[in-house]
Amino acid sequence: MEKLNLPKDNTHIFRMTDDTGIFQHAKYSVPDPTHGYTTDDNARALIMAALLYEIEEDPRYLDLAYRYLQFLLHAWDGDWFRNFMNYQRSFLEERGSDDCFGRSIWSLGIVSSAAHLPSGLRKTAVHLLEEALAKCRKLRYIRGKAYTLLGLCKWDSPQAEKYIEFLASPLAEALAKNARGDWFWFEDELTYCNAVLPLALLEAGCVLNNKDWLSAGKKSLDFLLKTTFRNGVFWPVGCKGWFKKGGVPARFDQQPVEACETLIACLQAYELTGNLSYRAAAEDCLAWYAGKNSAGISLIDPETGGCRDGITTDGLNENQGAESLISWHIARSTWEKAKSKLRKEAKKVSV
Repeated sequence: MEKLNLPKDNTHIFRMTDDTGIFQHAKYSVPDPTHGYTTDDNARALIMAALLYEIEEDPRYLDLAYRYLQFLLHAWDGDWFRNFMNYQRSFLEERGSDDCFGRSIWSLGIVSSAAHLPSGLRKTAVHLLEEALAKCRKLRYIRGKAYTLLGLCKWDSPQAEKYIEFLASPLAEALAKNARGDWFWFEDELTYCNAVLPLALLEAGCVLNNKDWLSAGKKSLDFLLKTTFRNGVFWPVGCKGWFKKGGVPARFDQQPVEACETLIACLQAYELTGNLSYRAAAEDCLAWYAGKNSAGISLIDPETGGCRDGITTDGLNENQGAESLISWHIARSTWEKAKSKLRKEAKKVSV
C-alpha cells in the first residue's frame, strides 16, 4: 500500500462534541447547535472513537467512546432507537428509522468485540445488543437490515447467528429478484450508502460459511465499483437524482459517506479474495478525500481535520458536519488498520 499524504489533525472531532454527544451539523467549521444531534451520527462516532483509540492510544478517544455510547443508551427506549434530538436534549420522535436502528447495532457489535476497550464499555454494548436483538424482526428496509447484519457479524454470540440468517436471506432474495442482464443490484436504482449492501452479504457469508452469499456479495460489489469508478477516480452516485436502472448516474452531490463505506467493503473483499484490485479501489476511495476526485480538490480542512460535506456542481460544500467528519476518520483509521495488519503478516512470512 502506497503512502498517501493525508492530514491527521483531529481538532474538529472535539469541537463538534459536547457533553451530550456529537452535533449533527456545522456552519463551515463551527458546530451548529440549532440542528441538535442524531443517534445515527453518535453511533457512527462510536465506531470512529473506538478505531482512533485502538490506533493512537489517546485516552481522549476513550472518553469520546463513553460519551457516544451514553447517547445510545439514552436513545434506546426499550423497543427501538430514537434518532433526532434537539439542543435541549429532547428527542423529536418516538421511533427512529430502520437505518438508525441498524447503525446503532453496527456500532454496538464493533464495541462488543473490541478487546482494546474497557470491559464496562463492551458489557454495556452487549447489554444493548441483547435487549435489541429480537427487535431485528421489525426491520422492513434492506439498508437497515444490512447495517444490523454488520453489527451482528461482529458480535461473538451464538444467539446472533439465527438473526444473521434471518436478515441476510432477504438481501440475497432482493438481489436475485432485481439482478437482470448487466444490472446486478438489490433494487432498481442505486441511491445512498450503497456499499453497505454487498458488504453485509460478504460478512454474513463469512460468519455462516455461505458461499452463495459470498459470491453474491462479491458480484454486487463488482457492479458497484464498475458504476462508481471512472479512469481510476472514485465518483460516487450523486444524491441529486441517484442512478435509476436504464438511466445515467447522477454526478452530484457526492457524499463522503460513500467513499468510507466503499473503502470498507473493498478491504473486506480483498481480505476474502486476495484480489489486489480491491485493495487498489480502497486506496482510491481514501484518496478521494485528499483530492483524487472529480473536482480535483481535497475535502479535508488542514486547519481542523474536518471534512467538507461533499462535492456539488459548484465545487465543495464548505460545511463540515458530523457524517462527513466521521466518514473521513473511519476511512482513514480502517486503512491504517489494514496497513498494520499487512505489515505484521509480512513479518511472519519473513521469519
